[in-house]
Amino acid sequence: MSKTRRILWVKTGPLHPLDTGGKLRTYNLLKELASRHRVTFLALADQNGSTGGKGPAEDYCSSRIEVPWKEPHSRGGALFFHLLANVFSSLPYAVQKYRSARMRDGITGAAASHDFLVCDFLFPAVNMDGNLRIPKLLFQHNVESTIWERRYRLQKSPGGRVYFRMQWKRMLRFEREACGIFDGIATVSPKDSETLRGGMRLRNVLGDVPAGVDADFFSPRPQLRRPRQIVFTGSMDWMPNEDAVLYFTREIYPRIKAVVPGAEFTVAGRRPSSRLKALQKADPSIRITGTVEDIRPYMASASVMVVPLRIGGGTRIKIFEGMAMGVPVVSTSIGAEGLPVTHGGNILLADDPGDFARSTVSVLKNESLAGKISSDALRLVRARHSWKAVSRIFEDYIAETAERYR
Repeated sequence: MSKTRRILWVKTGPLHPLDTGGKLRTYNLLKELASRHRVTFLALADQNGSTGGKGPAEDYCSSRIEVPWKEPHSRGGALFFHLLANVFSSLPYAVQKYRSARMRDGITGAAASHDFLVCDFLFPAVNMDGNLRIPKLLFQHNVESTIWERRYRLQKSPGGRVYFRMQWKRMLRFEREACGIFDGIATVSPKDSETLRGGMRLRNVLGDVPAGVDADFFSPRPQLRRPRQIVFTGSMDWMPNEDAVLYFTREIYPRIKAVVPGAEFTVAGRRPSSRLKALQKADPSIRITGTVEDIRPYMASASVMVVPLRIGGGTRIKIFEGMAMGVPVVSTSIGAEGLPVTHGGNILLADDPGDFARSTVSVLKNESLAGKISSDALRLVRARHSWKAVSRIFEDYIAETAERYR
């Protein structure tokens, strides 16, 4: 049995509501860890009230420390002002906005009464003293610089290319430096581990934590399925998700509708932008839900889940959730990156808009194909990807990090 530890878990924001893949991964890991260790959850608490409710903490930590903070407005004129000010900073905007002297002091103070620290995502590291006398593990859900590089590569306007190249280079520099202050790093895919080891030449990368899913919570509901219903799920205030939906509706969905009359596309996820809301005004077959209480009915009603991501890093828990609900998945290679899936077996992969449309149509029109893909996928997630098994792997990385610190 592993040693019981006093773990300080540091994150930029609250876990509730559980409306992002990153929150779900953290929540389920913490639930398992908290059953065997004493966990303190320390996070920024937005005084504007825009980062969601507090939610119950008893099931994932022993105590919680909230650090007062005000999140910069993320849209409109206020956003433009913050982006303009960031031109004169050495930090990427996505990191700078989380800089907080209060959080730095809070981490330093709390670390004194704990024997292990986990930094959840890269962003809290901007407030971390690298000289803290405590073993420190960075849990990298994404290689953030990879996301910004991909965003830069997709830009067509000269201004966009200049801005996103600057943000990519700043993120790359910050990520490399921040990763160096930790005794160990755990990623969420073998590809991300290799990127950090090879591209950044880091020697403290321990390995990856597989994606997990609660296959009891996310379970098939075939009685709710609607023919010709396509679904995309995810936080719509995350740039790669918004790009994926815009790309799908412009380049792929029209091809699908041309051969599948009555096709419908639902986008279920929090904080859609005005650009996304405009889609349903222009096309009645598109539905943008915004925040939903329970994502499962939207998945269950779909005949196919699409993951047309062109930007991103880490792994998409949404794919395993869809698989656990018996919904066949069509994804780009980037969308399914880092997951142990097989094209033509438990998923269909397509990167060209025409190929993606044809793959989606084949699932919508061929019940035998859809059934084979969904049943193979369901077996995969039930057999190998429970959160209990995933948490034991994470716990091994904690032990290895503590050993390296000695």
